[in-house]
Amino acid sequence: MFGSHLSIAGGMERALLEAKSLGLDTVQVFTRNQQQWRIPPLEPTNVQLFRHHAAQLHFEKLVAHDSYLINMATGDRALRQKSLDAITSELDRCDALGIFALVTHGGSHGGDGESVGLARLIKSINAVLDRTSARTLMCLETTAGQGASLNYRFEHIRDVMAGVRNASRVAVCLDTAHVFAAGYDLRTAESTAAVLEEFNRVIGFDHLATLHLNDSLKPLGSRVDRHAHIGHGTIGLEAFATIVQHSQFLSIPKILETPKGEAPDGRPWDTVNLQILRLLMAGHKPTSRSVQKALADNPVDKPRSAGDSKRAAAKGEIAAEA
Repeated sequence: MFGSHLSIAGGMERALLEAKSLGLDTVQVFTRNQQQWRIPPLEPTNVQLFRHHAAQLHFEKLVAHDSYLINMATGDRALRQKSLDAITSELDRCDALGIFALVTHGGSHGGDGESVGLARLIKSINAVLDRTSARTLMCLETTAGQGASLNYRFEHIRDVMAGVRNASRVAVCLDTAHVFAAGYDLRTAESTAAVLEEFNRVIGFDHLATLHLNDSLKPLGSRVDRHAHIGHGTIGLEAFATIVQHSQFLSIPKILETPKGEAPDGRPWDTVNLQILRLLMAGHKPTSRSVQKALADNPVDKPRSAGDSKRAAAKGEIAAEA
């Protein structure tokens, strides 16, 4: 099950229709302008339209990503309260739209220390889950470990989930670019298998709700989050082959957050990245002629430094709301 983060500019159902045109099986969206605290109410007609298209297209396990403004681990009480209000609203919106999982970052401890930040994050999640009965999973995303951010170690997420009173309502999103930047080696099939085994031992595959499949512009352990097209970064193609062929992940949404735009061969980059992933899933080796041709036909000379499709999608949504 492959998807991509797509813009909702012009109507939330537009992301579903674009996903179908790209040959995707699902989609990840922002449910609103993620760069603003203001959260407008969902119009019932828009909810019905979104759910109708999702059903017609047979899209299951839709994913949303919450606002970058949210920080449930901050020591700033006013900011933490705004964050709790925002993510509660996000969960309710996702529930109304029939969205399976809401991906959220662990936030930053702001220099107060990881143990303090994790304790605040646990308290915040419990408070949010007490305030909403939304069926949408709160999905804790693995991070690159930039600055004072949390959840860049599997043990962070394990400890947070252990402290949540209703852990069945919380799940995990594993981002390949993030864990690689955080120091988990995805350069070979063997090292990737070892990382997945460690994830299963520390957290458990039964808690994994979605995957973000992104190559990384930055090297192993850089602690810098910069996404790249599949096969054009520092993560080995063997890693992606290992992941997409894994029997435990077949029904899990695997979301691309790679840069948008048109590839050199004229197709959308999402289509090119999807082609490579599906070739690998079908058993084609990274060195096979089919995979290497897809890469050679679409060279990347100057990758975008931001490298994150969510930010590109957000620009379109901001323009639509302005």
